[in-house]
Amino acid sequence: MARMTSNWLAFWNSSHSIYVSARHRDVHYRLIAEQIAAWVPSAQAHVLDYGSGEALHADLVAEKGAQLVLCEGAPRVRAGLASRFAGNPRIRVTAPDELAALPQHSFDLIVLHSVAQYLTHEETGTLLGLFRRLVKPDGTVMVSDVIPPEVAASTDAIALLRFGAAHGFLLAAIAGLGRTLMSDYWRLRSKFGLTRYDAAEMIARLAAAGFDAQRAPRNLGHNQARMAFVAKPR
Repeated sequence: MARMTSNWLAFWNSSHSIYVSARHRDVHYRLIAEQIAAWVPSAQAHVLDYGSGEALHADLVAEKGAQLVLCEGAPRVRAGLASRFAGNPRIRVTAPDELAALPQHSFDLIVLHSVAQYLTHEETGTLLGLFRRLVKPDGTVMVSDVIPPEVAASTDAIALLRFGAAHGFLLAAIAGLGRTLMSDYWRLRSKFGLTRYDAAEMIARLAAAGFDAQRAPRNLGHNQARMAFVAKPR
């Protein structure tokens, strides 16, 4: 299982083609940023986006609060983030191992979007424990894009095609799905799979870490076959 995680990290650190076009990449990150921004509780809020990816539109989140910390494990992606947002004093870029040094109750909002599927159950539990220390007593932790056991790869493909049709990259999405079948992404997904949770199991894992949690009405992002959870410290 540890090998599973290291292989996924290496994939995200590579020059992959998971986004089927520049348009896809842009609208994907804009949608996520807009949705996270809607959860920022105040202009004084400190926000952590853990496993942020390229976060092209993180400035939309940062402008809603006092500080946004983008935590990214892939060194190449992290370097790109640091370069992209070097001139924005509200955005700070960190590596995962730097978070342990932060004081408790550092954040009003912590978001873990589309990350849990690439971690082992044990790693997710450890990470939720860290979040419990870092989140403020009245803060919020959101875990989103969680994949239920029954959701097949074909469901993800259909969601991408619908997203492409709505945002002007349908033909690129069709071609991109074909490329995915021959890609490292599909090889890794076939070999190691993705870590999945049903709603009750994710709520139980959040409870074990010290949170009261419930499933959110909508997932972050375009794929509503996946789930989001909103957690508050006990």
